[in-house]
Amino acid sequence: MKPIILYGSSLSLYTGRPRSYFIKAGLDYREVTPVTQRFSDTIVPLAGGRRGVPTIETEEGEVIRDGVAIIDHYEKKRSNDFSPSTPKQLALSLLFDVIGAEGILRPAMHYRWNFPEQNASFLQFHFESMTPRGPKRAEHAEQVANAMRAACAGFGAVPETFALVEDLYVELMERLNTHFSRVPYFFGGKPSIGDFGMIAPFFGHLGRDPMPLSMMQRETVRLFRWVERMNRPEPDVGEFEVQDGEYLGEDEIPDSLVEVVKQIAIDFVPETTAAANCINQWLEQQGDGVAGKEVLRGVGIAQFTVRGVSISALAQPFRFYLLKRVQDYYAQLDSADQLAVLELFTQCNMQEVLATTLTRAIGRHENLEVWQ
Repeated sequence: MKPIILYGSSLSLYTGRPRSYFIKAGLDYREVTPVTQRFSDTIVPLAGGRRGVPTIETEEGEVIRDGVAIIDHYEKKRSNDFSPSTPKQLALSLLFDVIGAEGILRPAMHYRWNFPEQNASFLQFHFESMTPRGPKRAEHAEQVANAMRAACAGFGAVPETFALVEDLYVELMERLNTHFSRVPYFFGGKPSIGDFGMIAPFFGHLGRDPMPLSMMQRETVRLFRWVERMNRPEPDVGEFEVQDGEYLGEDEIPDSLVEVVKQIAIDFVPETTAAANCINQWLEQQGDGVAGKEVLRGVGIAQFTVRGVSISALAQPFRFYLLKRVQDYYAQLDSADQLAVLELFTQCNMQEVLATTLTRAIGRHENLEVWQ
């Protein structure tokens, strides 16, 4: 059988999710930079017309765009091998998948784009390598890089917020470092959907770009070891006494993981609430005319306050496409398990996200997210 073809790049945040999954699942894949004529002529039309990465060709030749859909495809084939079976662990795993895609973008973008002295030549090389060959390759690469640099401000990383973004990230690093000093992965000896979601920002940006990588290696080596571990086929857990390759028993959530989630909640919860209000106002203005249309990356600017600092950031509907998975899972639990999950989320200051929803659902059609 031919290998999976993964169109992506080491520079790409979102490619990190399925790449790590393929490695840990032992799936045969080949990563290809999306600069070939085949990608433009054959793959893009089957990917909803989007050139985005990650996109794959499966062993059978099916084209799937977006890391969430890619992992969904293989988890279904593999009997949900990387999904914990107990309610608190699975609910939190699904939440980490949201956080990895949407909740760590501000520090990821900040530490990539706002430290040119450390990162510029590294980024220049990679953006050029992702640009189709031609006489104006360097120029085109610079244009794409400049667009991404501008997007950094759209995620709320502007001079007025730099100190806050850095404080929150350093605090998160410290809490993750403590957690990974006790267990190899988020829920014990085996990676979960939440680990794959979180590796996206922590490899593509924060664990690879020169500036944040040097911070991580110098100050939080246990966190760095998790980043390494998530990209190796072997368990790579030599520093741990327990090496059973299993999730923690009895639906255990370590106190160290609660502290991680509480830290993330500081800006994730107010941003989620503000984004929902912004998107719902936009949906009300659109009426039924939006049904069936592609969901855009952002539909307005959400404004919220964290530790007395005002932040303006793009309101992204995809956050709620993923968050609905958490909410749907919670809704189908029996009353006892619902109570256990609610108590956990309340302990983590995340209870609000269980009830923060959009007024219109998001589905997928022909490799695109669409309004239902």
